[in-house]
Amino acid sequence: MQVTRIELPQLPEGVQESLRLIRAAGGRAWVVGGAVRDLLRGETPEDFDLASDLLPEQLATILPDPEVRAAALGTCRTTIAGKDLAVTTLRAEADYSDQRHPDTVTFVTDLGVDARRRDFTINALYFDPETGELSDPHGGQQDLQEKVLRTIGEPERRFREDPLRLLRMVRFAASADLRLAPEVAAAARATASGLNSLSAERTFEELTRTFCGPGRGRGLGILVETGLADVVLPEVAKMAGVPQPPEYHPEGDVLVHAQLVLDHCPPDDAILAWSAVLHDIGKPPTFRVADRIRFDGHDTLSATMAEQVLTRLRAPKSLKKRVVDVCLQHIRFAALPLMRPARAERWLREPDFPLHLAFHRADCLASHGKLEIHEFAERLLRELPPLRKPLVHGKDVLALGIASGPQVGKLLALVQARIDESPVATSREQALVLLRDEVSRHRQDDDETAR
Repeated sequence: MQVTRIELPQLPEGVQESLRLIRAAGGRAWVVGGAVRDLLRGETPEDFDLASDLLPEQLATILPDPEVRAAALGTCRTTIAGKDLAVTTLRAEADYSDQRHPDTVTFVTDLGVDARRRDFTINALYFDPETGELSDPHGGQQDLQEKVLRTIGEPERRFREDPLRLLRMVRFAASADLRLAPEVAAAARATASGLNSLSAERTFEELTRTFCGPGRGRGLGILVETGLADVVLPEVAKMAGVPQPPEYHPEGDVLVHAQLVLDHCPPDDAILAWSAVLHDIGKPPTFRVADRIRFDGHDTLSATMAEQVLTRLRAPKSLKKRVVDVCLQHIRFAALPLMRPARAERWLREPDFPLHLAFHRADCLASHGKLEIHEFAERLLRELPPLRKPLVHGKDVLALGIASGPQVGKLLALVQARIDESPVATSREQALVLLRDEVSRHRQDDDETAR
């Protein structure tokens, strides 16, 4: 085991207090895993995990408000000074029959034994802040310096133990800008089908972390290159190699474009991230060559396919709804300068217009780079007049004999659309005429349906 002395930035107060409590109880403790990896790279870790030679029941007596549901696996969770921490007893593991949890856990005091259960060398780094010693049983520090991702032990075996490690592989390689060791890449391709055993929720959560984190565009590329996307996102995998018209997309094929859109989206925005990944999945099925390469109706098809993908992954309904809407409307901006002012204003006032505008910016920067329409939309937003009071209301619809329910809102929306398109419908009396027309048409449609 390689042991070196290093200096790292000061740790958060909650981490330092946890370390003090463990040492005061006669134990040893180390900052371990991803936090050490990030600190060595000059990054600020989001999460801190600690390892200790104290047993879980000992940790539960010294840490405040301990959460011990995972005590059988050696983990005790706590919150100190606003910092959520997981403190895990050093342990050895054997077999993963359910491809998620070890069948047996044995608590140990040897760092080298504990390190063997970890997935990648860059995550088997143990830092003792008291001594300044970095214990590195598997050469993780050198792998970080050489920018390579390796597993601890035989990679196929590690991926078959828990297929989630395949998706973690993508995230770590992308976020730390690492290349996959040849044997790791080969093992990922050989074991990709194991992803079918993961729950949809675990898959969605891990993909979201990749798509919202550093190197996210490259992460999408790795997902496709290693064959993992063929299993979890086959619709996305089919974008690779599909050409686009160079006058609009000088950046390259459909997948390259999606990667660049993802990079131009702000980090940690899951809605924009999934919109970037899915907004053009309708292009491969609609590809045709006429006067130029065309993808007729790809926006509508992409929205339909995005809903199917996110339903399959059991994504939150609110996220799915908004991503589908971005996919459906992402090429609508081309028509914005030609819209009647009232129609444009109605779109600009929609609650999610800022979301659409942010995506449009990323979409443009990832292709032709022209932002004239984006700047035009921003100017329209700044110049929006105070919101006008509606000319007709729900009570007007009810007074015409329409029962209370969703149809009331639909009729009001239809009337408002006609008002927006009409140069003369500016009074309440004129709006009521339009409302009566829409109610009459609605009743005629109902009569025809009933026949």
